Amino acid sequence: MGQLRPRSIALSGLVAALVLALALSACGSSSNSTSSGSGQGSEGGTLKATIASFPDYLDPGLGLSVEALNAFYDTYVPLLTYQHASGKAGGKVVPGLATAMPKVSDGGSTYELTLRKGLRYSNGEAVRASDFGAAIERVFELNSPGSPFYEDIVGAAAFAKTKQGGIPGIEANDQTGAITIHLVKPRGTFENELALPTAAPLPAKTPASDQTLNPPPATGPYVIVKSQPGRGWEYERNPQWAKTNAKLLPTVPSGHVDRIEFDVLRNPSTQVNDIESGRYDWMENAPPADRYADVKEKYEGTQFEVNPTPSTYFFWLNTTQAPFDDPQVRQAVSYAVDARALERIYAGQIIGTQQILPPGMPGYEKLDLYPHGLAKAKELIAAAKPSDRAITVWGDTESPNNEAVEYYGGVLEEIGFEVTLKIINSDNYFTVIGNDSTPNLDTGFANWFAEYPNPNAFFQPMLTEASLSPTNATNLARFADPAISARIEKLATEPLGPQQEAEYAELDKQVMAEAPLVPYGTATAPTFVSSAIDLEKVVFNPTFSQDLTSFQFR
Repeated sequence: MGQLRPRSIALSGLVAALVLALALSACGSSSNSTSSGSGQGSEGGTLKATIASFPDYLDPGLGLSVEALNAFYDTYVPLLTYQHASGKAGGKVVPGLATAMPKVSDGGSTYELTLRKGLRYSNGEAVRASDFGAAIERVFELNSPGSPFYEDIVGAAAFAKTKQGGIPGIEANDQTGAITIHLVKPRGTFENELALPTAAPLPAKTPASDQTLNPPPATGPYVIVKSQPGRGWEYERNPQWAKTNAKLLPTVPSGHVDRIEFDVLRNPSTQVNDIESGRYDWMENAPPADRYADVKEKYEGTQFEVNPTPSTYFFWLNTTQAPFDDPQVRQAVSYAVDARALERIYAGQIIGTQQILPPGMPGYEKLDLYPHGLAKAKELIAAAKPSDRAITVWGDTESPNNEAVEYYGGVLEEIGFEVTLKIINSDNYFTVIGNDSTPNLDTGFANWFAEYPNPNAFFQPMLTEASLSPTNATNLARFADPAISARIEKLATEPLGPQQEAEYAELDKQVMAEAPLVPYGTATAPTFVSSAIDLEKVVFNPTFSQDLTSFQFR
C-alpha cells in the first residue's frame, strides 16, 4: 500500500534589525545559539514552531498524518529510510538501521538485512534485531492504519486476526543482527514500506497501546520528551546520538538546533503575525487563504518558498449506503464539483485535478471525465431518483478545508440534496470518519499524501477491499470492487516500469468511471520561517515535509 495518509493541509517578513533582535530575545530562539564562526550559520538554540493541528498520533506505530510523519522522520529510524534531501532525491530509499540495502531473493519474496551493531535507543537500551519483528507485531496488535503495508509477510494476516503466535515470516538473530523477511508473494513497494516510521524498531517491551502521551524511546538525532495532545510537543537531542548512533548512521544528519518546541495555534493568521514578529521561527501549516498571496509576494525567496507535494484532495462518497451506493449519483456529484472554484477557495494552495494520481506521479495521465456542468449533474440525479436525499457532509475545522466543505455542501444542495454540515476538530477528524460506528457517514472532505513515488501508494490504501477496516479506515469511500482490487494487488507485486505506469493510468480512468471519490486538487506546500532562519538550508522531503535536522539559525 502506498501509504494512506489522511493528512491535513498542513504543508509547511522582513522586520527591522532592532525589532528582530528584541523579538528573538523575548522568545529565546537564536539567542541561545552559539555561532559557528564559519559564516555558515549557528549551531544550537531552540526552534519554536507552530502548527494548526496536533498529529493524529505521536506513536510511530499509529501516526500517519503529515504532522506525525514529520515528527517521526528524525526520531524513529527504520531499517531503511528515505534520503534526507529535497525533491526527487528525497524519494530515494537508503540504509537506515540496516548496514545495507536488503538482499532480495526467491523472485522477490525474501528480504535479508543486517542490523548495525552498537545502536542504542534514547533510554540507553541496546537495539536488537528481534525488535523489528516486535514492532511489526505491535502494528497489528494496534490495528494500525499502516498494517496493510505488512500483511504480505508470511503469517501476518493470521496474526492480524488472532494477535497470537507471532509472525513466522520474520526471522531475527540478536547475536549476528541478521533479519530475514519472507513474503507470501512479491511486493514491488516493500523497500519503500520498510522505510516508513511505522516499521521502525522500538524496544520490545513497548506497550501495544497508543503511546502518544509518552512517545517511545527513539534512535534518531532527536527524541520527543513532552507531548500534550491538542496543545503541543517538544524534542531534545537524543542523548545516545552523539555517543553512539551518529557515527553508525551516516545517512541521517545530526541536526543543528538543540531543542524544538511545537505549539498548536488554531488561528493561522495569528501564526503569520508570530512569524513576522519573530515570536516563532516556523509555521508548519500554510498561511490562511486570505493572507497567502500577500505572504508569498512579500517574503518569497527570503522567508517563504513553495514546494509541490504528492497529494490528492478529494470528497469521499460512502458507496455502501444510499444515496451514494448508486454510481450514477456519484457521477452526478463529480460533474457538479468545480475544481476551479476550489482553486480559488484555497487561494493558490492547490492545483485543480480530477483524478486519483497527481501530476508528477508515475502513471499520471491527465483525465477530464467530468467537465463541470450542473445541468448534467441534475439530469443524472433525475434519472437515478435517489431514495435518500438527506445527507451529512463531514469536514474539519482547519481553513481552508472548512470553506471547501461549505462550498461542497452548497453544490449538493443545488443538485437536490438536503445537507447537514458536520464540521469537527481537525485533531481527531480522520479518526472519527475512519470509524464505521460513527453515524451518518455519507460524504465529506479528505486528502491523501503518498509516502513514496509509486501509484500504489494511492490506490491500495484508498480503494481496495483489503483496506476496509472498522476503525482507522483508509478506504473512506468503503469502496469494494473485486476486479479493481485484484488489479491493484497484481500491480503491487510488480516493479514499477513503463508497462506498469501505463496500467496505472488505465486503472485511474477505471476507478474514476466508478466515481467513489471526487478529486479536486493537488496541494503545494509552503515553508514560511522567520528572518532568523536560513531558508536556503531547509530541506523539504516529498514524504516527510520539512526536515527538522535542516533548520538552522543564521
